[in-house]
Amino acid sequence: MKQDWPEGYGRRVLAEVDSTNAEAARIAARLAGPEWILGLRQTAGKGRRGRPWSDPEGNFAATLVLPAPGAPMQAALRSFVAALALCEAFVAVTGRAESFALKWPNDVLLNGGKVAGILLEGLPGGALAIGIGVNLAQAPQVSDLESRALRPVSLLSETGAMVTPEDFLTPLAAAFARHEASFATYGFAPIRAAWLARAARLGEVITARTGKSETTGTFRDVDATGNLVLQTAGGRVAIPAADVYF
Repeated sequence: MKQDWPEGYGRRVLAEVDSTNAEAARIAARLAGPEWILGLRQTAGKGRRGRPWSDPEGNFAATLVLPAPGAPMQAALRSFVAALALCEAFVAVTGRAESFALKWPNDVLLNGGKVAGILLEGLPGGALAIGIGVNLAQAPQVSDLESRALRPVSLLSETGAMVTPEDFLTPLAAAFARHEASFATYGFAPIRAAWLARAARLGEVITARTGKSETTGTFRDVDATGNLVLQTAGGRVAIPAADVYF
């Protein structure tokens, strides 16, 4: 059944933009409510820690602006809301729930490869930008990857599903609106439970790297504040921010 656009959310589609997060920063102060910005061509996309984000033609680059995301801790938890929404959108366009998993803190995996990423940035006036990049049609070249990064995959190459960015935006926006409403009503607990049900490598040994420091342990949990919880030789460790490697 065709999904309708969620009530209360704005939608703007740009033929070309430097970065949808940059556009979010330019317009946030003028917005009265949440607004999705989709860039059909993005010329200066970026990922976490300022890394460039490759954005070939046919891929998805969008940002949701939340004008009033709440306290900083509440704002940060929107990465989990966005990840769940991405998973639901992928299932909606492919019918393959078993193929997708969530990698802490903000990636979506398809058949073990990275198909999507999420970038949260604070904006002037207290708004929040939730940037989302999806390899719908093409995956970046392997030579562009940093050491130990997961292989990039595209939705098309792994599932055969041909989905345009505009066609993907509607199920994503609808799923986000549902989970955002749950988050506003019930808090993080149901979001956390749903995220853990799709978590990649839960119960397995992984490595979390922050700068030059690495922590290796068994992935046990995500706690009530969104921290990664590892069981190490020295006990349980809660990690607020890191790059995770399998």
